[in-house]
Amino acid sequence: MNKEGKLIVFSAPSGSGKTTIVHHLLKQPQLNLDFSISATSRASRGAEIHGKDYYFISSEAFQQHINNDDFIEYEEVYTNNYYGTLKKEVERIWSLGKHVIFDIDVVGGLNIKQKFPAQTLAIFVQPPSIEEMERRLRGRNTDSEEKINERILKAEKELKFAKEFDVILVNDNLDTAKEEAINLVQNFIN
Repeated sequence: MNKEGKLIVFSAPSGSGKTTIVHHLLKQPQLNLDFSISATSRASRGAEIHGKDYYFISSEAFQQHINNDDFIEYEEVYTNNYYGTLKKEVERIWSLGKHVIFDIDVVGGLNIKQKFPAQTLAIFVQPPSIEEMERRLRGRNTDSEEKINERILKAEKELKFAKEFDVILVNDNLDTAKEEAINLVQNFIN
């Protein structure tokens, strides 16, 4: 892979505010960022659009991409539910002369940092508490009780990885977290 751009990784448990922060950063023209669209084998939720939110592909097609070594990183996040970053997606963004920003699972984020240590800024967005994270998840009204409980259990595991990231950004105030994120990215790409 051609390695000229920077890689900005945002990882966090569900309900931490990571996606909101990433969308805010994408609106900052001075940062010159483009969003890395992940591939997933899960079905789309709500108003998600193929090629904008995710590349929705079947489990079989995902497996074929794994066999072809087409991913920078991938993992089975939930049973038969794969997520990954296609090499061609990062190359697409770098070919535009932009830096890549990822909204990605904790393990996936650390895998990118491991493969491209000098080019990657890995930021872990931490919710103020598990209770607040649960409140945010319930406020979305997108998940079943079972799915919320699954996400909370997963979050408790993910929080243990926070110290392996370059920066832990605690999101107890969204406006402050957005400002801190801009400064962190600005300093890294300059």
